[in-house]
Amino acid sequence: MFTKADKNKARKKRHLRIRKRVIGTTIRPRLNVFRSSKHIYAQLIDDATGVTLVSASSLDKELGLNNGANVEAATAVGTLIAKRAQEKGATEVIFDRGGYIYHGRIKALAEAAREAGLQF
Repeated sequence: MFTKADKNKARKKRHLRIRKRVIGTTIRPRLNVFRSSKHIYAQLIDDATGVTLVSASSLDKELGLNNGANVEAATAVGTLIAKRAQEKGATEVIFDRGGYIYHGRIKALAEAAREAGLQF
């Protein structure tokens, strides 16, 4: 049976494998997603310079979320990251799911970001 440490270790291996090919640029930054048991985080990263352009998480006060570990929180974070990205002038991004399967909170964040105007 897998323990939580084994699952996270496998996820990190998947993420490293994905990161070999997924590279963000200044024109098309990488939308990175991290999911913890209590919150969800997203950030736009320019890998050419190693700079985080914008970030959003379920901890942001402007969202006013009681629970950061559900699909509604992920949807709110996706909308917020898209809004902040467009303010910085980024409309096209590369989606980096962080080794997580495209399901649940990850899928909700991605779809909300698409609906709010990000293209990937």
